[in-house]
Amino acid sequence: MSNGIRFYHGIMRMVVVMGMTMLMTAYGQDDLERGFSSPPEETKPYVYWYWMSGNISKEGITRDLEAMRRVGIGAAFIGNIEDVWDANPKTRGPVRMLTEEWWQLTEHAIREGKRLGVNIGLFNSPGWSQSGGPWVEPKQAMRYVVWADAEVKGPAHIDMKLPVAAKQFEDITTLAIPAPAPGAGPIAAQNPRVAPHPAASGIEVLFDGRHDAEWEIPKKETVIEVETDTPFSARSLILYAAQRPTTVRGELQVKDASGVFKRVCKIEFKRQTGGSHPPGFGAELYGPLSIAFPTVKADHFRFVISGSGALVELELTGEYWLDNFLEKTLGKPVLANQPPWNSYIWPTQRGPDALGLVIKPDRIINLTKYVGADGSLRWDVPAGNWIIRRFGMTPTPAHNFPAAPEAKGPEIDKMSRPLIRHHYEQFFGKLLGRMPAEDRSALRYIVADSYEQGSQNWTDGFAADFQKRYGYDPIPFMPAFSGRIVDSPEMTERFLWDLRRLIADHVAYNYVGGLRDLAMKDGMRLWLENYGHKGFIGEFMQYGSQANEIGGEFWASGSGGNVELRAAASTAHVFGQPIVHAESYTNVGTHGTPSEAWIHDPWSLKRKGDWAATEGINHVVLHVYISQPNEQKPGIAAWFGIEMNRNNTWFEQSKGWIDYQRRRDYMLQQGKYVADIAYFIGEDAPKMMGSHSPALPPGHAFDDINAQAVLERLKVENGRFILPDGMSYRVLVLPPLDTMRPEVLRKIRDLVAAGGTILGSPPVRSPSLERYPDCDREVAQLAAELWRDCDGKDHKAAIFGKGRVFRDMEIKEVFAALNMIPDLRVSRSKQATIPWIHRHAERAEIYFLSNQDDADVQIEAGFRVRGLQPELWDAVTGERRPLSEFNEDGGHTVVPLTFAPRQSLFVVFRKGANTASCMRTVGENFPKFQDAGEITGSWTVHFDPQWGGPDKVVFDKLTDWTRRPENGIKHYSGTAIYRKLFDLPSITSGRRVYLDLGSVASMARIRLNGHDLGTVWCAPWRIEITKAMKSTANHLEIEVVNTWANRLIADSGLPASERLTVAAESMRPQADSPLMPAGLFGPVKLMLIDKDLKQ
Repeated sequence: MSNGIRFYHGIMRMVVVMGMTMLMTAYGQDDLERGFSSPPEETKPYVYWYWMSGNISKEGITRDLEAMRRVGIGAAFIGNIEDVWDANPKTRGPVRMLTEEWWQLTEHAIREGKRLGVNIGLFNSPGWSQSGGPWVEPKQAMRYVVWADAEVKGPAHIDMKLPVAAKQFEDITTLAIPAPAPGAGPIAAQNPRVAPHPAASGIEVLFDGRHDAEWEIPKKETVIEVETDTPFSARSLILYAAQRPTTVRGELQVKDASGVFKRVCKIEFKRQTGGSHPPGFGAELYGPLSIAFPTVKADHFRFVISGSGALVELELTGEYWLDNFLEKTLGKPVLANQPPWNSYIWPTQRGPDALGLVIKPDRIINLTKYVGADGSLRWDVPAGNWIIRRFGMTPTPAHNFPAAPEAKGPEIDKMSRPLIRHHYEQFFGKLLGRMPAEDRSALRYIVADSYEQGSQNWTDGFAADFQKRYGYDPIPFMPAFSGRIVDSPEMTERFLWDLRRLIADHVAYNYVGGLRDLAMKDGMRLWLENYGHKGFIGEFMQYGSQANEIGGEFWASGSGGNVELRAAASTAHVFGQPIVHAESYTNVGTHGTPSEAWIHDPWSLKRKGDWAATEGINHVVLHVYISQPNEQKPGIAAWFGIEMNRNNTWFEQSKGWIDYQRRRDYMLQQGKYVADIAYFIGEDAPKMMGSHSPALPPGHAFDDINAQAVLERLKVENGRFILPDGMSYRVLVLPPLDTMRPEVLRKIRDLVAAGGTILGSPPVRSPSLERYPDCDREVAQLAAELWRDCDGKDHKAAIFGKGRVFRDMEIKEVFAALNMIPDLRVSRSKQATIPWIHRHAERAEIYFLSNQDDADVQIEAGFRVRGLQPELWDAVTGERRPLSEFNEDGGHTVVPLTFAPRQSLFVVFRKGANTASCMRTVGENFPKFQDAGEITGSWTVHFDPQWGGPDKVVFDKLTDWTRRPENGIKHYSGTAIYRKLFDLPSITSGRRVYLDLGSVASMARIRLNGHDLGTVWCAPWRIEITKAMKSTANHLEIEVVNTWANRLIADSGLPASERLTVAAESMRPQADSPLMPAGLFGPVKLMLIDKDLKQ
């Protein structure tokens, strides 16, 4: 480089620094900078604080809370959890829940929280899910519809006692419905001949109509031939499982006139429990599956099936049943952790091809007034054959889980505010009544974890609520609960749509809203995860909208969390909640495989934590801190968390990691989330996620939005959809459905007329029976008006009022038509994964980008910002500095960025950068560090003899502890202190000096010459030492801590009397498990960089 060029770059570097100095002087250290440097109290992470199986003590509670305060935890959510998976009684502690001792310990925790400044939340019932206990009686529990039949023939007068369908039974209604026509019953009545291939005994039980014997399903394909003497007209197949997990795959076939077997219907039948949840997730977990098809008349059928479990009946019948009736009535929910958006959307079933196969409403006779309290019926039966069907409700098997036996009981009804109040008063009310208000000021939260209690489909007064809401009587449609079609398949489906929608409404407004109102009356807030696993019956956005604070969740490993985080973030954004919490780093291991609990450290968790932040999370709730009643280590543990407690080896060094999360979350709490798209999730329920079709192109962000928000909160200003709290979107994308209620479509039409832009196809009808058929006519009229110039073929875009309508286009095509560029454009030197998020604050544009790879990554990032100076804000170190190398290109400010492995950075653009025009394309944003030399020679290392290590040993070279010959080091878990005396090499003044550790497992706390410089816990594994160093005789001390894994592995191979650790056997890894890398690996080097890069 010539002297002239050097002179130019030197001058320009001075201009950059002077310009930024002028900017910062004029700007001052504003609130954003102050909050980043010293994050406010509300950024402190919370923890789930599990009191496991009665293993709690007064002293342990105090030590737990003191430890939380030390590392910067702001609140603890107490969950009383029973390890129901471990049958060993030795794992149970001495404290029994709901005893006087337990109440006093709970009070002590709240008082200690006040003393120490750690707020307290309490799960709203024993266990983590959901709201129940021994105070809930069967008539107050979650309930579902059941029925029992009696067959009568008229004309006649009857005086009889009607059967009941369950021991716990509450009447809803009793109906008389016409019996099926002769010959329309099951094939069992024809005494068919049944022959399995290969041969299998006992097959006859599947066709005897009795349901009292099981047939084990072969794993290998089996053909079951079924023949009758005369042709049989089949219209439906109902599969009945034994009361255990059962899977059937295959098809029903019929032999045609030419002798060829052809498929009638496909069979996919799966009945299972909710995994480890003992009562299961729902009412009829092993209930039947109904499959309807056009009439098939033949004398020879066959089933080709395989699977597992057992069946009790294969009912091939001439009746025309409602397809999937049990799922459609929520008798059996979809048992998926992340049920797809269309899990409760079915194609409309075709009508029957013969008369008399559906129940006409005018042929149903309501007998309820003739039935006495004891179930006796006195009635004059009209001519004909009748089925008297007595409908009632009975409790589901759901109970609060996982709870101690003394604290377990039915789950409270989720649709009744009076019953929610009863539950609250029996648990929270008793606690509040024991403590003066001033003593319980730290009790801030009622906690409701993810919904895991399955379905209910009826409640007290539900018929009246239904009629008030929809304007028609649901009672004539009750036969749909038993699989019968009333009026027509379409009318029955519409009724069931209304049923599921009203259940979701009640769960949101009565359960969540009821808990929220009760909490607020007593000075608390409801903290809620707004989704559920294996049986959620709400609509996630509506459900979450009724809480004070919303949380998602993500797991320490694996892919879990993407649906849950987006559910929480979108709901918070749309309903004006600035904080989006997340149950963070949940473990997804299996009981008895404890490695997940012991292998994690902040470095291993960083990638998922930062990814969650890009999904919209801005406040961490660590999962899980398990209360430690004594000082035995590692102590009480579980397979479902990261062991974030004071007995963990790295807990006391975790403050640096916690401070990082606080800085990150502080920045992501500023302003508003920036999104271009709002995906309308539709109106169907239950629902845990929306459709995201067409797919969002790279560089843009989205939220989901529900009908509630569209109707109540959405308006249009300056071509954008605006919410009252400031969120806005450019395009509203409709789901790929052909239904929409008229009031929603009317509002969307008005929004487009006011200047909004939509993408989607027109609906053709309402999904509801409300105001039928007028509702369909209005939908058709509105759709014809809004899409009149947009047929999706010749015309895919049209102007409507001040807005625009697009149809059958990709989103990128819509953006092109709107001249919208990506919010972030990334070009890479190599393939890399860089999720991101953008917040718009009053005086700043804040972008957060995360390198998810385990390698250095260089990119050029184009930000949708113009005329502003980019700055780098590093939440690990708290450093802020200008990025002097950037340029503007096509509406983007393009900034070269370099990331270390798993590193995440903020790029901040702030208004008022008047000197930005002279700072472009000058200098390097990430100058290389200069290697000033390795700190060589031997190290003195001190291990703790209490944990098997040598008190003092000399390492001639740095190495992984597991490669040392000494067993006490190889299997060591805990802290070891490395000490070294060194002199500085010759260093030019004005340089900043860093200590680069090379690599560490797991964390390292650095002290130099008596100065505590902090903890190094992530790449690039270095820390600045400029202010603490001397030219000679530098005393360096590095405290390195690893995880518990290696000591536990070693102890697993020792007799109990020789073990150093105390832990439940189920939580110990196998003795032959691989050891985990541990220690300071180096090389330890001194690194130099120009001083003027840091403000």
